Amino acid sequence: MRASLFLLQTLGTSCLASVTDAALGYPQALVRRIGHPVIWIGGLIGRLDRRFNTSCRTQRQRRLAGFMATGLIAAIPTAIAMVATRLIRRFLPHWLALPVTAVLASTLVAQRSLHDHVRAVEQAARESLPAARRAVSHIVGRDPEQLDEAGVLRAATETLAENFSDGIVAPLLWMAAGGLPGAVFYKSVNTADSMIGHRTPRHEAFGYAAARLDDLVNLPASRLSALWIILASLTLPGMRTRAALRIVWRDARAHRSPNAGWPEAAMAGALGIRLSGPRAYNGVQVAEPWVGDGTPTLRPDDLSRALALYRRACLIQTLTGLSALGLLARRLRGR
Repeated sequence: MRASLFLLQTLGTSCLASVTDAALGYPQALVRRIGHPVIWIGGLIGRLDRRFNTSCRTQRQRRLAGFMATGLIAAIPTAIAMVATRLIRRFLPHWLALPVTAVLASTLVAQRSLHDHVRAVEQAARESLPAARRAVSHIVGRDPEQLDEAGVLRAATETLAENFSDGIVAPLLWMAAGGLPGAVFYKSVNTADSMIGHRTPRHEAFGYAAARLDDLVNLPASRLSALWIILASLTLPGMRTRAALRIVWRDARAHRSPNAGWPEAAMAGALGIRLSGPRAYNGVQVAEPWVGDGTPTLRPDDLSRALALYRRACLIQTLTGLSALGLLARRLRGR
């Protein structure tokens, strides 16, 4: 009974957080005034990186230090979130505790922010290539000056697919499993991977633990995100559901990432386009396999279709969560 009540609370938090983020996002005024939870977590990661990832250490020592740092990165914010959750439940009435927790948790979801950033690339691409390059530089790590229009649009579409998984599906899934602390744990690990989980001379050893843990915590969400995209393709005209299923089965595991390939393959198949492929990072050409069978020459209308697919996938996820919440509540009332 207690487990069911806990799940009712965490699932309710996840659903309400999803709706709150979709409707309001995280106001830029708050970012300027107090920052953002990811910025605060990033500050902790940066301090640990400077303190423990020093050149005087051997590679083995750096890797061991990275395991310790990753543990601290995951544990400290999660512990703070647990204390915050307990204080909210203790000092606020039950009817107010859930929405307050959900509003706090919504800061860890990026539905509206991701949509707005990718939409900015689409609008800029309709104006000029330089404008599109400037817009896409805010959301990708590769050199935008090396990209033509199709490359810019592919990069934006790949970011949309990948971040649907690790910026929306994953935090909401961990929130449904563990409430605000679950979402904070996930976001801490994911932020650590984005900051130190790189195969560079400085971070290859120190960031090993963060990168591997991020792969693990993202595994269920990446598969689930592909499912949401495939289901969304069933509800929109012009989408190719069968192709999405085939491309996911064929190409998802061939991707450079054990997780990003799933939503990318689903989106490429549904839209009838090709994603991934060769690209340049910091001036270094990387030969990546293509994902999908369609054209790699994207146009702004293709990115507009990708955004429509993304919005529908977000809606399906929220409606599924609300349905599960209703079924669980009905079951508890029947006891």
